[in-house]
Amino acid sequence: MAVEILGSDFQWVSRENDVLMKVRSPIYGEFLILTELQLRYTDKMPLRMRAYAALAQEKYGLPVYPVLVNILQPSETTIVRDRFESNFLGLQARQDFCVINLWEVDADIVFEQSLDTLLPFVPVLKDGGNEQTVRRALVQLQQNEQLVELESLLGFFASFVLDTELVRQIMRWDVTVLRESPWYQEIRQEGRLEDELRGRTEEARSLILRQLARRVGTLPAEAEAQVQALALPQLEALGEALLDFAGLDDLVGWLSQR
Repeated sequence: MAVEILGSDFQWVSRENDVLMKVRSPIYGEFLILTELQLRYTDKMPLRMRAYAALAQEKYGLPVYPVLVNILQPSETTIVRDRFESNFLGLQARQDFCVINLWEVDADIVFEQSLDTLLPFVPVLKDGGNEQTVRRALVQLQQNEQLVELESLLGFFASFVLDTELVRQIMRWDVTVLRESPWYQEIRQEGRLEDELRGRTEEARSLILRQLARRVGTLPAEAEAQVQALALPQLEALGEALLDFAGLDDLVGWLSQR
């Protein structure tokens, strides 16, 4: 049972996308549910979830159940993790957290269980990205006076899966509203950053492969595939390490530690 919404302002961390709630369970007693709403998953999320959970527990002195809600599906190469792990000088740290990927949630559940607060996200839910389902979500959203203001958010997410003109017809307002939305601006900025990162990664990968070919000779297909799968920080680390490689075995050993 929810007892109190505590907000997201704990200690020096303030996050608009956080919801911190105190709940009471007949089995577990009082504890906190920390929900982080993330537009698109990044590899920084595990560390962030660890930090938020620790700060919340220190602030309120209660156990914390962290939940990460990812809205938009990331690229196929992105691994969505459900824990933070580190091992430094023999000291280990681990923070598990629950992960909810909205694209894996069936849109019909929202209607069947009257989960009205999820109506704006229907277009990005499983089997929710079609005109009929979006119209159904809009009707149900307009029937709830407390949620009617979220209509523009529904239109925003509908624009990811439907033609812009069709969204305009469904929502019956100017789509320029979407472009003025902070969500829309965040997506555009995120897209520019992703394009820049992708370009830097491809450039680094090409350079590393050329350097490896000169250093250790022709790479086996498996080793080359492993290098191709490395993220930019790992490629940079490999670029430094390969200066000490004497042969292919050194590369294989380095890759086995990743």
